[in-house]
Parts: sequence; C-alpha cells; structure tokens
Amino acid sequence: MKASLAIVFCVIAGLAAAAPEKQYTNKFDNVNVDEVLGNDRVLNNYLKCLMDKGPCTPEGRELKRLLPDALQSDCSKCTPIQRRNSEKVINFLRARRAGEWNLLLEKYDPKGIYRSKHEAAAKKQH
Repeated sequence: MKASLAIVFCVIAGLAAAAPEKQYTNKFDNVNVDEVLGNDRVLNNYLKCLMDKGPCTPEGRELKRLLPDALQSDCSKCTPIQRRNSEKVINFLRARRAGEWNLLLEKYDPKGIYRSKHEAAAKKQH
C-alpha cells in the first residue's frame, strides 16, 4: 500500500482537479516529474504554496483543497501513474530536501498518523 502523504506531491508532479467520487483527473499524468524535481524554482514555488508562504497556482490551490480527502482516503482516488509519480517525489524530497519534507509533514500530518502508515509501508517494500 502506498503512502497516504503521496497526494501531497501529486500537484508537484503535475496533477490537478478531481473527478467527483471517482479518481483524481489523469489530465496531467504525462508530466515529466524529473523535470519538475530538477527545476528548483518550480519546486520551491509549489513548496511555498503548500506552506502558505507564497502565491499558489490554480494547481496549488487545487492540491490544498484535495489534500484532506487524499489523506483520509489513503490516496484511493489516485491513478497508478499518480501513485508512482508521488512516490518518486516523496523519495526525492526525503533524500534531498529533508527540511522541507519535515515541514510538510508537520503541517499536513501534525499527529503523525499518515506518516507512520507511510513508514510502515516503506519498510514492507524493503
């Protein structure tokens, strides 16, 4: 099972609006996640948006709107591509931007509920 916090990074990976009651849109599934992660300016803008420290693009605002649902549903509305891209983004942030990763966890998972699920799932994969 993938991490519920994976949705935090779906917009960073180019994902946006949700289809009612089904899956989040696959409109942006073809976005090159590696390009986003390799562009500090774009990545920093998304991180600032998520942390309420900068303006948000329409996609950033959509992420904030969808985040609570995604956390509660364990990303059950994510497409397989969104799950894969989200995992890539999470791994990147954990390894290379640990400070920002921890701030996101503190803001979006203050009780550590979803964090513990993610860590347990990551241990099972290894």
